Amino acid sequence: MLEEQFSGFIFRKAEKQEAERIWDIMQEAIDKRKEEGSNQWQDGYPNLEVVKQDIERGYGYVSINPSGVLTGYLALIFDGEPAYEAIAEQWLTNRPFSVVHRIAVSQEHYVKGQATWMLEQAQAESFKQGFLSLKVDTNYDNTGMLRILDKLGYVYCGDVYFRGSARKAFEKKLDE
Repeated sequence: MLEEQFSGFIFRKAEKQEAERIWDIMQEAIDKRKEEGSNQWQDGYPNLEVVKQDIERGYGYVSINPSGVLTGYLALIFDGEPAYEAIAEQWLTNRPFSVVHRIAVSQEHYVKGQATWMLEQAQAESFKQGFLSLKVDTNYDNTGMLRILDKLGYVYCGDVYFRGSARKAFEKKLDE
């Protein structure tokens, strides 16, 4: 169903000149999280510098709608996440994994299901790169993301800590 709905959308690596547009989308997501009463992303992180670093490191991925408008962003990381080592014994697997951080979709060009579609694209890209597991975390109060993770079959594995706050950590095996 999502494939049909997102026919014509493109998921690709972000380009350096797109950093400002991505940051606009991130700010919309930060505002949305605040409106929903969440503490997530309300401490100055992420910021434009983080987006630029993501792109420089090859982590940044964007979604482009059929009209050519950049409508979403996520960071897809293939070289680990130090914060995840704290619950290493509770993960589903101990094999190499990819990580998704900083998913945000445009509120101005909003399409229901886009974050789900983007996460599915990240799963496919991870699998293509040889990673059989994808890990992600989110705030306890990010109900939208928690619903997406549940819908896509992610398994809660414990808490991780970022900047002093506990976050729920999930893993999905990509080879099942």
